[in-house]
Formats: sequence, structure tokens, C-alpha cells
Amino acid sequence: MSLGQGLQRSAAFRSSADLDLDAFRALCEQEVELGLVPSASALVQRVPVYDAGVLRAATATPQARRPMMAELNDCLLDGPGVFAVEGMMDPEIVDRASDVYWRIIEAERAAGLYTGDHFAKPGTNDRIWNSFQKLAEEAPEVYVDYFANAVFDMVCESWLGPGYRMTAQVNVVHPGGDAQRPHRDYHLGFLTDEDAARYPIAMHRASVFLTLQGAVSHSEMSVESGPTRLLPFSHQYDLGFMAYRDQGFADYFADHFVQVPLGRGDGLFFNHALFHAAGDNRTSDVVRMANLVQVSSAFGKPMETINTTNIVKACYARMQERYREEGFSPDVEALLTMSAEGYPFPGNIDLTPPKGGLAPDSQLDLLHQALAEGWPAEQLFTALDQQLLDRRA
Repeated sequence: MSLGQGLQRSAAFRSSADLDLDAFRALCEQEVELGLVPSASALVQRVPVYDAGVLRAATATPQARRPMMAELNDCLLDGPGVFAVEGMMDPEIVDRASDVYWRIIEAERAAGLYTGDHFAKPGTNDRIWNSFQKLAEEAPEVYVDYFANAVFDMVCESWLGPGYRMTAQVNVVHPGGDAQRPHRDYHLGFLTDEDAARYPIAMHRASVFLTLQGAVSHSEMSVESGPTRLLPFSHQYDLGFMAYRDQGFADYFADHFVQVPLGRGDGLFFNHALFHAAGDNRTSDVVRMANLVQVSSAFGKPMETINTTNIVKACYARMQERYREEGFSPDVEALLTMSAEGYPFPGNIDLTPPKGGLAPDSQLDLLHQALAEGWPAEQLFTALDQQLLDRRA
């Protein structure tokens, strides 16, 4: 018998051809086990709602904090994948931050930065990329009051553990604004189906643990104003990063999503693999504002700091020689991949907007272009330096 004869084909790598809407439907039609979320004050459309006072009381001691974090973690992993926190932030603090965000939006408009989000029609929404840093730079006192929040911190740590990193983006949807398309988010959610299929399914599962998705409501969000559309339990479908663009899955989402109304200062947190989308603003007078947060695990970083720019500069002449001899052979591709930064995030999206897909060019993309187009060293080095400046700005 030849090696491997009779063995079942490995399912380590999957593609959109493997999508199974019936399996997805079975997962999404589960009910919430009340024993999984005993501290929740209510269930709204299968979404547990927590009173911020209850959560804040649990932050007082390690003995109370740990079991509460375990409950929140269970909700995000084995439960519906989403929960809301009523009264997480003082509305007065939220309003002060909103005033700053509007100043930033107006300033960016004046500068010609008409930014929007990835999943809605161009011109529908206003977006502040990196609202986290911009709030700190524009109004440090507001930033401090906003993020000095033990409940917020406990929620983040419940999913990611200590050492997490915060990023945030303000999104504004005006009256009449259309809903987003259903999607999953960063990391794999920003890739095309073809690129996502290059990662083994184990990495699809693992990536879920690297990010927590959430939002702080900066306006009164009735269902008519379009709070986030959510599909409970959809995070449990392994192939979801390749499924959300499929029309059958999108149709199922459209027929079964739920929405939770939010007040100013309420929080909403969900497993970023949950199918979700901003809703359509059906009001005539409500400007819906939310500060979206994507919180990252400390483990999403390498052990050592590598200056890949210096490596590429030092080796570019020899890389050119190998490329002239072999083209983009497997050996050359291996060299380029190991030498250059192939991941474009984190980045300054204001200065390095997405090209083609949902991500800006990486250093590896730039190196590929330089070799393919025969760039002299000076041209590539200038482009590398500018890319580094843009990402750090």
C-alpha cells in the first residue's frame, strides 16, 4: 500500500467551495443558555445585556473579577458571541468626546480627507481613523476621562488577557444612510476569499482570539437609527471568513439579524467573527455616532523587533540578481517573504488608504513591485522610507 493510501483527505485548507449554508443555519438558530450568562439583567433578541453597575462591582476585588471575566469570555466563545453593557460610560464624558470628534471630522473634511468605512457605499458615512490617538492629541483631558474605565478594561481583559492594545475608529451614519454589508472583521475579515483560503483552518479559528470588537454609543440609538446588525452564534462557523460575501449567507443574515437599541454611553462587544453590519438609518433627524473599538491581543506581536527596511536595503542588489535569474520562483518568493514585512497593519489609513481590496500595500507588496518593474535602488529606498514615515505618522 502506498503512503497515505486509504487515509482521509486532510481538511486543513478549505475554500469557498466548502461552504455549507445548512451547517451555518444550524449554528445560528441556537438559543442562549441562561446558565451561561447568569449575571445578565436581560436578554434582548438573544443578546445578553449587562448592567454596568454589576460589572463595576465585580472589578472591586480579584475574587469577584475573575469569575465575571470567565462569564463574559464564555458568552463570547460558547454563547451567542455578543453582549451589551448598559451605562458603561457617563453620557457627559461621551458628549465631551463627541464634541472633539466633530471638530476632528470638520478639520479632516476641510483638509480634503473624505474618509468612509470599508463596508458601506462611498460617501454614506463619516469616519475618523485612529480616533484613539487623535482624541489623546486633541483633548488629553477628555481622553483620560474616557478611557479611565474599569468596566471597559475588564471586558477587554476577559477576552484578550493582560497587555491588550486599544485601537478605535469613530463612525457616523447620517439620516437615510444605508446599511453596511454583513461581514467579519480584522484580521482575516480584511482579506479576499482567495487570500483567506491560503491560511489553514486552524489559523481561522486562532485568529478569533486575537481581537475583540466593540462600540461605545455616542448617540441615542433606536432600532430605527440603525444600531449594529448582529447574527448571534455565527462566530462559531469555521468558514465564516470566506462565507460573508456569499449571497446565500448574506441573504440568511438579512432575514435573521437582530438589533439592540443603545443609549449614549452604552457598550456593545462581540466576537469579531460574528457576522455583523451597521444598520440603515431610517430616521429623518438622528445622526448616529459610535466609537468602534478593535482591541488586540498582546500575543499578536513578534518576540524581537526586526528592521526589515534595513534588511531589504542591504540585500536589494542581490535580490535583483536572483529575480533576473529566476523571476518570482519559489525560492525567490521565500526570500522576499522572510525579508520584508508582509502585513500592512497597523497603519495610518489616512495616509495609506486601501488599494484594490481592503488593505493598503505592505512592504512586501512594494518589494514585489520594485523587482517586477525594475526599480533602481534609490527609487525603492525612497519609497520604503516614505512608507515607513506614513505608517508611523
